[in-house]
Amino acid sequence: MTRWDADAVIVGAGVVGAAVACELTRRGLATVSVERLPGAGQGSTSSSSAIIRFNYSTRAGVAMAVEGLGYWQRWREHVAAPDGAPTPEFVQCGMLMFKVAGANLDRSVEHFEALGVRYEDLDRHELERQFPYLDARRFGPPARMDHERFWAEADGHIDGAVWMPEGGYVTDPMLAAQNLADAAAAGGGRFLYGRSVVEVLRADDRVTGVALDDGTELRAPVVVNVAGPHSSQINRMAGLEGTAGVSTRPMRREVYLVPAPQGLDFDEAGCVVGDLDCGFYLRPERPNNILIGSIEAACDELGWVEDPDAISLALSRTEFETHVLRGARRVRNLRLPLAQRGVVGVYDVTEDWLPIYDRTDLRGFYVAIGTSGNQFKNAAIAAHCMAELILAVEAGHDHDADPLVVHGPHLGLPIDLGTFSRNRPLDADAPVNVLG
Repeated sequence: MTRWDADAVIVGAGVVGAAVACELTRRGLATVSVERLPGAGQGSTSSSSAIIRFNYSTRAGVAMAVEGLGYWQRWREHVAAPDGAPTPEFVQCGMLMFKVAGANLDRSVEHFEALGVRYEDLDRHELERQFPYLDARRFGPPARMDHERFWAEADGHIDGAVWMPEGGYVTDPMLAAQNLADAAAAGGGRFLYGRSVVEVLRADDRVTGVALDDGTELRAPVVVNVAGPHSSQINRMAGLEGTAGVSTRPMRREVYLVPAPQGLDFDEAGCVVGDLDCGFYLRPERPNNILIGSIEAACDELGWVEDPDAISLALSRTEFETHVLRGARRVRNLRLPLAQRGVVGVYDVTEDWLPIYDRTDLRGFYVAIGTSGNQFKNAAIAAHCMAELILAVEAGHDHDADPLVVHGPHLGLPIDLGTFSRNRPLDADAPVNVLG
């Protein structure tokens, strides 16, 4: 048996896991990261749409997204990339969120006002003037192709949109994760790729490390579960199943790639769009393509899976046609191509689509889970918050009784980590979809 000793073990090297490793090593901890895949960011991160936006239902969620923006604006500096080393580009094309039922924009705008987030409230006419390639008619609520409403004529117009000019997307999410892993390694962090955790080691109510499938034991007083769609399995190994009020579950998702309409330079004119009226989101994808994904409309079946390793990687023709045709209602002259292109991935999802950034009932065992679908943008700031939380709790702070408030490193915005508690009450008024 091989034994390694460390200050902290991080399970998972997706973008959030790699960021946690980076933050802990920069705080002087000896870290070992375990990743079941051959490299950083090759799981759920690789299929992320990597959208940067600020509309969340909670004050802490908005604050985290705004603080997260500061990292993307200074990404090369944050990851201390050597000269000539590749880093992804943050394309600040802006984001539109249509003002329709279920978008919960009143709450987001309230948070924007309180935190100083830049936004513009566009009425329908201003929306059409600034974005002439978008059809501002009302088609919703979303329907399936086998429902007559899917093909019905428009019924009036939407009320307009909220414009977030600082939004956009990151061009290569997997490279971002690799940058973070490289930064952690430069600080002394070690990464074990192609290894899986088979046991969480504990002594009474304290974690003591993990055992791997090759017989290696990693001994540490701190273990951080950042295992994405495998997070519930790791929690089960730790004896934590059913101990928290909020849980995670893996979900299969598809994202589609289609050519922009002929004559439209979407790389130049396009932006990120969130459309709950038709039931999709989109963003530009170079060169001159459009990326289209689901916003989990009530009529759409959610792809829950038991085993995230056993999913089909083939795109569904029905879902491809459904979402591209929804997009074609909003984007003028968008066509349904014969060839379907896209990616299949697995999300790690909580009941309310908010992540869990928290300690657990097992001392020394922490979780940054339920992050898939809407937390790529927050990876660096979430890792900063997790590092602050871990150091505070290990020093004796009772986070359950007195939730830690972390101030962001860029704007100093307060982030109440109680919002992301494993035992938070579920908000019946919040949108239950990927928007969080």
